[in-house]
Amino acid sequence: MTSYDDIDDDLPFTDTGEVLELVLTPDLSGDRLDRALLPLLGEMSRARLQALIAEGRLSLDGQAVTDGKHKAKAGTYSLTIPAPVAAIPEPQDLRLEVLFEDAHLIVINKPAGMAAHPAPGTPDGTLVNALLFHCGDTLSGIGGVLRPGIVHRLDKDTSGVMVAAKSDVAHRGLSELFSRHDIDRAYEALVRGTPKSPKGTVTTRIGRSPHDRKKMAVLKAGGREAITHYRVLESFGTAAARVRCTLETGRTHQIRVHMAHLGCPCLGDPVYGSGAAAKPVAEALREQGFVRQALHAAHLGFVHPLTGDKLSFEAPLPEDMAGLYSALEGLN
Repeated sequence: MTSYDDIDDDLPFTDTGEVLELVLTPDLSGDRLDRALLPLLGEMSRARLQALIAEGRLSLDGQAVTDGKHKAKAGTYSLTIPAPVAAIPEPQDLRLEVLFEDAHLIVINKPAGMAAHPAPGTPDGTLVNALLFHCGDTLSGIGGVLRPGIVHRLDKDTSGVMVAAKSDVAHRGLSELFSRHDIDRAYEALVRGTPKSPKGTVTTRIGRSPHDRKKMAVLKAGGREAITHYRVLESFGTAAARVRCTLETGRTHQIRVHMAHLGCPCLGDPVYGSGAAAKPVAEALREQGFVRQALHAAHLGFVHPLTGDKLSFEAPLPEDMAGLYSALEGLN
C-alpha cells in the first residue's frame, strides 16, 4: 500500500473548509484534549476528531495542536473542517505529454498548474481526470476512487516527470520501489542567492510546521528524516543560481523546504520564498510573469516492476522556467 507521507506531495489540506471556534472553559481543562473538545462538536466521532487533530487542523492562539492526548488548556480553539470532495472523479479530455506507456504503467511530463488528484479546492482538471480519460478502465484502482493509479505526486505548481500505474500489480511494484527509495529522482531549481558550497547534502527532519498548518518545516525533533543532495549547475552572480537536487528520501515539499533552509528558496515560491530577491532577479521574475515555484522534476529512473527493464526519462525545462533561466543568464 502506498505511503503518501514518503513521496512528493501537495499538502493534503489547502482548502478553506469550515472553521469552528471551540471555547474550552477552565472547568473543562485538564482532561485529554480530544475528550474535552468532543462534546462541543455535536455528532462528530472521536476518531474523526483525532484524525483532524493529527492533520494539523486544530490550533490554539494561532499555534497548531497536533496531539489530542495532551491535557486540554482553557482557551479558544480553531478547528478546520475540510470541504467535501466529489466521491468519483470524472474523465476529462486534458492534454497529456506521454513519455512512455505500456499495459502496466504510464509516464508523463506533468505541466505546472495541474494537481495530481482531486482535493478540496481542486475538484477537477487534475492528472487523475486526464488519466481516467486516456486510460479508461485500465487504470489501477489501488489508490482508491480519488487517486486511481497515483503512486507518487508532485506539487500542483511543480512541473516534470511522473509515473502512474495502469495495473494493480504495477502499482504494488512501484509503491515498493518508492518505499525502498529505489527510484532515481532529480529536480532542477532556480533559487534566490547561491548556496555557500557548490555541492552538498542536506539532512534534516521535516514535519508539519508548528506555526502554520499549511507549511512543512525543518524540525529539531519529530517529523521524518529527509535527505537531499544538491549541486550548483550555474550561478548568476550572487543573486541566483540553477541547482540540481537529487532525492534520497521524498518528504512533502522536501526540496522547497531544504532550499529555503540553505537560505536559497526557489524563486517564485509563494510558501517558502519569504524575503526579497535582488532587484535584477525581481525584475526578471516580473518581466517573465513567473508566478510559481521554479522547480521542475527533470529526471525519473526506475526498474520496470513487471519486465525488469531499466527505464530512464528526462524532461527539459518547461517554457516558463526556460524563459526565466534565459533572463537570469543575462545577469552574468
